[in-house]
This record gives sequence, structure tokens and C-alpha cells, in this order.
Amino acid sequence: MKAIGAAALFSVFVIAGCGSSDGVVARGAQVLPVIGAAISSDAGRLLGRVTPSRPASYRSHPPRSATGGRASGSLCGTRGIEGTTIAPITSEIAGCGVAQPVRVTHVDGVKLSQSAIMDCDTARALHKWVRKGAKPAIGRRGGGIAELHVPAHYACRPMNHRPGAPVSEHGRGRAIDISGMTLANGQHVSVLDDWRGSRHSAALRRMHRAACGTFTTTLGPGSDGMHEDHFHYDLAQRRNGPICR
Repeated sequence: MKAIGAAALFSVFVIAGCGSSDGVVARGAQVLPVIGAAISSDAGRLLGRVTPSRPASYRSHPPRSATGGRASGSLCGTRGIEGTTIAPITSEIAGCGVAQPVRVTHVDGVKLSQSAIMDCDTARALHKWVRKGAKPAIGRRGGGIAELHVPAHYACRPMNHRPGAPVSEHGRGRAIDISGMTLANGQHVSVLDDWRGSRHSAALRRMHRAACGTFTTTLGPGSDGMHEDHFHYDLAQRRNGPICR
């Protein structure tokens, strides 16, 4: 019995130690325990391609707080945003948490590769970008956009995973990352592979430009060395206008 109890106790510590890749998330989410990593297959492929010197940006462990949520096809008062309202997310980490979060699954008929936690302002901005930016940029190519690849959404962590940095907008539910898309014919378009020297390059650049102003922060390849394989969009509050890089 003592051996069994020791093994069980050891298992608890192992699970607790593996709950966060940032060293912050495990202490941050208090709605429900994090049972496993909610990482899309697309994010897994990206993780294998990032350089060893760069912090992995896609090890997101959002709280599984969707229990009791009510499904809606007009989430946040906007027809075309599909998903559920979920319980408020609180945190012991100052600056993290979402007072009125939603878990979004589809935007303007386009599926998200993983359901994404955000606030309604971010959901509405994403819907606007898909409808007026992403879809027109791709047009009818490959039958249009069927799915957006979402490697990261809500996660209580510092900016760019740098210790001591301010809390990222991801930790406030006001940011989302897009690493590419799948077209209706099954073709994949990747920010990492297609930003330069691809027949999809011009479309990706139009999408990036279309996010400027819709979001207050738009970052992509060439912006700061941390966003070479995805677009980062957020609604950070600032006085000097949007950042588009």
C-alpha cells in the first residue's frame, strides 16, 4: 500500500510539472485544471521547425473552461461567429484572465483548426479580417479558405515568452496567431513556406495589410524575428495608433 501511495503521489507531481511550458500557465488558470495540451496538428509541425535558439511560441495550454457554455452561431452579437460563451477566466498572475471569454470554432464559415479563447472584441475583429481581408485575398483559389490554422490563442504568459516581460495580450484573451490555412481543395498555405517566393505570397501580404487597423498590433515575417512563421494579431490598448510590421 505504501508503494502504491508513493507512486500515486509521484504521478501527481509529474502531472503538475508538465502542466505548463511557460512556467506561468500552471499557476495562472484557475477555472479548471489543465488536463492536456490543446495544440493543433499544425502547431505540432511548426514546433519541430523552430530554431533551437528561439523560444517555442505555440506551446499553449488554455484552461478547459467550456463546461456549461451555450453554443451560438451569432456569438458576441455577430452573425457568423460560431462557438460558445464560457465561464470567466481568473488568474493569480496579475494581468492575466478574461472577464467575458468566448470559445470560437468558426468565423464567417471558416473553421478554426482549434477552438480559440478570446474576448468578444477580438472575435469581432477576427471576423472582420476574415470577411474583408483573408477571403478576398485568396478569392476563389482552391475553392476558397476552408480552415485557418491557429497555433496560439489564450495563454497566461509574458510577451514572446521572455521572463520578466509584461503579460502578453494572449494572457488577456485579446490576441490570436494565424500560421496558415487550408483551402477547400485540401491545399495548405503556410506563412512560413509561402510568405516569400510562392504563388501565394501576394495573397498572404494582402491579408497581413488588411489586418492593420482592424487589430491594433499586426506582426508577421520580418517584424521582430519572433513571427517568421505566423501572423500575430492583438488589440493592445495604445495611444499612438496601430503597429503594423
